[in-house]
Amino acid sequence: MTTTTAAPPRRPVLARIRTTSSPLYLLCLGLVTVIVLVALLAPWLAPHPPNAVDLGNALAGPSGDHPFGVDASGRDTLSRLVIGARTSLLGPLGVVVFSTVAGVAVGATAGWRGGWLDSLLSRSSELVFAFPGLLLAILIVSIYGDGLTAPVVALGVAYLPYVSRLTRSLVLAERERLYIEAYRVQGHSSLQICLRHVIPNIAPVVLAQSTINFGYALIDLAGLSFLGLGVPPLTPDWGRMVFDGESAIQSGYPLSAILPCVAIVLTVVAFNVVGEHWADQVARRDR
Repeated sequence: MTTTTAAPPRRPVLARIRTTSSPLYLLCLGLVTVIVLVALLAPWLAPHPPNAVDLGNALAGPSGDHPFGVDASGRDTLSRLVIGARTSLLGPLGVVVFSTVAGVAVGATAGWRGGWLDSLLSRSSELVFAFPGLLLAILIVSIYGDGLTAPVVALGVAYLPYVSRLTRSLVLAERERLYIEAYRVQGHSSLQICLRHVIPNIAPVVLAQSTINFGYALIDLAGLSFLGLGVPPLTPDWGRMVFDGESAIQSGYPLSAILPCVAIVLTVVAFNVVGEHWADQVARRDR
């Protein structure tokens, strides 16, 4: 008589990353929430159209009508900062979604199937991993021109190996657990077991890593915009604002460049702290 082992009860993904009340984590989680809300509500929060030009007030300091001053082109800094949050977050989100979906598919296939397919996919990921992601994005943008699509796809491909390698290692560990054999004995196919049990079990760790990747993708895309290779010139974007504010710094009006830098740093730190905290909590619960 064969004795089967039931799979451990699966908790929802968010339940497995439920965290302690760490002050730093709560502060960063609150900051992430505020930034996301600002991006979603940007058209209603911005006091002026982001590209409205008032050359008579160019490089004017903070005032009642322009709380954060005006840039060298006469555009309201606060409005461009608020509207720019949407573009600055949308690009990294595209990178994370693309790299996570593709990376989980590649890593799970490699780890679950093993053999020559594992070797082929792993070597391919290592080849992409060895090529600098920012350099790949610059190459793609130089070929296809300005816009958000080309750098997002390029960075998504560059970030894919990080997710696929993590997924592969998690799947390799998961497939050795007793419940996998139990489901095989019960007649479940390999595809069913992988999709319905293995992937959900590793999802919290992948989600935590993707949250960290979001911050790095934001830095990369902002760097491309600063180099003039990202979004078109008139598109509000934090990286582009730093580029546009360079001349203002030389003229003694650094606010239009400093504020987007602060927004980038705070956003990246907040997402990294939240992601690291989630990863730590998942690791402790799964020991």
